[in-house]
Amino acid sequence: MSTLTVQLGERSYPIHIGRGLLHRAGELLKERGIAQKSPLLIVSDENVAGFYLATLESNLQASGYKTVSFVVKPGETSKSLAVFEQVITAAIEGGLDRNSAVIALGGGVVGDLAGFVAASYMRSVKFVQIPTTILAHDSSVGGKVGINHPLAKNMIGAFHQPELVLYDVDTLSTLPPREVSAGLAEMIKHGLIWDADFAQWCRDHATDLLALDATALEYGLEKGCSVKAEVVSRDERENDLRAILNLGHTIGHAIEAIAGYGEFLHGEAISIGMVGSALLGVKLGADPSLVDETKDMLSSLRLPTSLPSHLDTDRLLDAMMHDKKFKEGSITFVVPRSIGHVEVVKDISVSYIRQVIEQLKEGA
Repeated sequence: MSTLTVQLGERSYPIHIGRGLLHRAGELLKERGIAQKSPLLIVSDENVAGFYLATLESNLQASGYKTVSFVVKPGETSKSLAVFEQVITAAIEGGLDRNSAVIALGGGVVGDLAGFVAASYMRSVKFVQIPTTILAHDSSVGGKVGINHPLAKNMIGAFHQPELVLYDVDTLSTLPPREVSAGLAEMIKHGLIWDADFAQWCRDHATDLLALDATALEYGLEKGCSVKAEVVSRDERENDLRAILNLGHTIGHAIEAIAGYGEFLHGEAISIGMVGSALLGVKLGADPSLVDETKDMLSSLRLPTSLPSHLDTDRLLDAMMHDKKFKEGSITFVVPRSIGHVEVVKDISVSYIRQVIEQLKEGA
């Protein structure tokens, strides 16, 4: 097991990465002072629960914990107010108190939903992240939790840091190929914003990563988590630096919203968004080779790099207007200047974004 630390003073917490960690969950929760007398609520989805929920429940119970579980449908549609209310009801009926903790066992959707429940229940209880997807190596770190509104993704939420992140690499073995690629979008994103050598490493080791080679995965996850931990430690609440983690997300969130949170997986939408950001970077002075380099890296991980023509440009733009980064007729974008270096630009004209969307439909 390797351990990274998100440095946030008294709220610092570890990220444990390794194999077989589900079988050490009770031990690791005790190390972090999670109370044994108060019930724990485990939130998972139907896909993940079938593989791992019983293992986690039995380990925690053997360690002296009482557990209550709630299983949601997989996918972004579970990040809703209706499902949020159902999970809160399960917490009340399960007898959770102020010393209880909510555990997210699953991918980014489960983590965001369970984290928002933890942030809201009794004005916040402790929270534990147990990610089971590659994608969640990003969302499980940093404390952003929330749910979607039909008009905009992640519009309802909070900052609520976990007590620990327990990343059992063995859980990734059951991921379908499309989910693997989608998760790797967030991994390579950390290279694109922060570390050009790591971005190239992802490109060079794409075959190993796609095949879920344990050595490559552990290295890539640790590097990706270390970038996220470093950024969050410097800027917990996205006052400045942390915004760079949104590379590709402004366009990506709009794609997810108008496609109904189903046509594209999150990582697929973000991949297209990162190509759009590279196109914007070239418009603002970056070397034209940036677009082809970005597309080549993403394509190596079997990720999409263009927009289907049936997605309406005006609807995409309208979705971006509901984004938290839109203000006074312009929008804030994370713009790459080169591989491994990005800047936050706060006054991007909507007309520029329209041009980028049209280019994405033409295959960039």
